[in-house]
Amino acid sequence: MDVDRTDRAAVGRYGEELVARMLEGAGWVVVDRNWRGTGGELDLVALDGRELVVIEVKTRTGLGYGHPSEAVTPRKLARLRRLAGEWLAGRAAETVPERPTSVRVDVVGVLLEKGRPPQVDHLVGVL
Repeated sequence: MDVDRTDRAAVGRYGEELVARMLEGAGWVVVDRNWRGTGGELDLVALDGRELVVIEVKTRTGLGYGHPSEAVTPRKLARLRRLAGEWLAGRAAETVPERPTSVRVDVVGVLLEKGRPPQVDHLVGVL
């Protein structure tokens, strides 16, 4: 891992890039990154076949505050749902070639513990 573990923004960017590469390697198409809407940001928006997936990536360097996925609270999920609707209303036509069959929200927790390979936990369809 080639990232400054004391720089939270760098750790977050590293986790998002790792997840984007992982998804693309699995055949997904990342259509948007770090999209800012009213009241928040969507880390990744991707197509899993014809299903549109909004992906929240949480990256941590240890378990002192719990598993990274635990940081995604019901309040955060509600915000992601609102942002997904906003993204669909404003960006979908210009970034998605054909209308998605469905939309879901996934959470990916990335744990970057010193001396270990990154641990990636993908929670599918949390909302």
